[in-house]
Amino acid sequence: MCNAVAPLKHLSSNHVCELIRCYSEALTAHRSVIDALNVYPVPDGDTGTNMALTLRAVTAALPGSSERHSDLDWRRRLVDRTWRFLPDGYRMQLVCTCIHESALEAGRGNSGIIVSQFLRGLAGSWRESLRIDASSLAGSLEAAAEAAYGAVPDPTEGTILTVGRDLATAAAATARRGAPLTEVIDEAIKAGQESLDRTPELLEVLRTAGVVDAGGQGLLLLLDALAHVVEGRPLPEPPEVAAPVLDDPHHIEGAGDVADLRYEVMFLLDADDDRIDAFKDRWGEIGGSIVVVGGDGKWNCHIHTDDIGGAIEAGVEAGRPHRIEVTDLHEQVAHVDHVVSPVRTATGVVAVAAGDGVRRMFESYGAVQVVTGGQTMNPSVAALLEAVERAPADGVVVLPNNRNIVLAARQLHELTDKEVVVVPTVSIPAGLIAMVEFNPEAQAARNGEFMEALASEVVAGEVTRAVRDAVTPAGPVAEGDYMGLSGGEVQYTATDLASATCGLLERLVGDEHEIVTLICGAEATETDTDAVERWLAEQRPHVELETHAGGQPLYHYYIGVE
Repeated sequence: MCNAVAPLKHLSSNHVCELIRCYSEALTAHRSVIDALNVYPVPDGDTGTNMALTLRAVTAALPGSSERHSDLDWRRRLVDRTWRFLPDGYRMQLVCTCIHESALEAGRGNSGIIVSQFLRGLAGSWRESLRIDASSLAGSLEAAAEAAYGAVPDPTEGTILTVGRDLATAAAATARRGAPLTEVIDEAIKAGQESLDRTPELLEVLRTAGVVDAGGQGLLLLLDALAHVVEGRPLPEPPEVAAPVLDDPHHIEGAGDVADLRYEVMFLLDADDDRIDAFKDRWGEIGGSIVVVGGDGKWNCHIHTDDIGGAIEAGVEAGRPHRIEVTDLHEQVAHVDHVVSPVRTATGVVAVAAGDGVRRMFESYGAVQVVTGGQTMNPSVAALLEAVERAPADGVVVLPNNRNIVLAARQLHELTDKEVVVVPTVSIPAGLIAMVEFNPEAQAARNGEFMEALASEVVAGEVTRAVRDAVTPAGPVAEGDYMGLSGGEVQYTATDLASATCGLLERLVGDEHEIVTLICGAEATETDTDAVERWLAEQRPHVELETHAGGQPLYHYYIGVE
């Protein structure tokens, strides 16, 4: 626990550090209680968790923190070693800068980002102070409340925003009377609690569920931590909270349309400040529960939406989105007590594929994200970027599996902080054989090297139908005819599927080959597949045939020859 102290008349830089650590400790202790209160904007039970994780990250950024990352640059390590010898004014400026900068990146979820903006408002006000007295505390609380409101394009009353504004107003009124620091804090706590108790009167969803606002409850712990630092008051123990009463967790009366939106999208955005208004307007067209905080070219962005791609593409249009996180809110609501975090590995694989069977094949080999795409369905850079950011790995190998997607995949390294290696596979069989060399514990570059080498050994083919009359290297083809393709060129044509497939195999399979993989598409029939199997058994008896149900559209067969 944090150490109790005698009543203070002002706060120094050391007290500010202690305040952040105590607030983090309190949120961690109350995490489950706050999660249980969470019903707005969706009852996903993560408000306390998001706020606790946000403060943990801010705490880790403080000078001298035991949780500080070991890869800090030499200047920050020097500060840690010499911290206690620095002048008070410089220490306050440094502490507040650490809070201000780390809170922007640390914000998670709606309430987590709002509380991070509240902290940024406090730190911004304190940065030029030597010490924080009653008057400067009250002024900083007002600045913080204003900053929090400014983060939300369409503020809703009865939430953390209302509680923050009311406690700041009370603190300012008390400070104007010349009251000491302890009295300012006490009046802020009293007003904040009264405001929290009124939240069900302002927000129907809270009244229906019989709870107060979860984010507001979490914010009040900041004042409890402040009282602990200033006068040694014990941090409150987490109370028992009854579960909210919800008839339909996916749609809550009083929550409007926001509760119906399925996905939560969050990312950091590097963008010029003058592009943010247009970015917010674009997000306002596709979602709700929008929070955008930051400045000076760096922003933390949060939205609930049904259009994941549109949300990310808006970020790409504005600047460079990175550290993208996407959560299925409906799934999170349904399984809030059963969420298991995926195991993080050194490298993950993002593959592009179409067809449930093909997707399952990639997943069975270890791909952590499969993006729907292929011929006529080329995924956007934003869709690929979303998958890369969702992959629970430090590095990512991308398998485009189509020559028209390789270029888009090669843009990814400029849009993410992760190491991205593109293995330029131009077919599904090449992508699948590359997965044989995948090692999740090896670095992305090493995986890419071995996977590309193996993929280059595959002879790949595809069978599809002509959509118009044309002249091909294999001769003229009429609309509706079947074509066997390899290497981007038509190798064989026929009026029936089995003949076109066998004709292609005749050109692809030589005496040196040992295995043929046949992945059957959605329109391939059992009769046609049996005919292909018989042809191979008779004409190429030395090869082993592996047949899989891919379910892919457009292509009746994918063929891999090894």
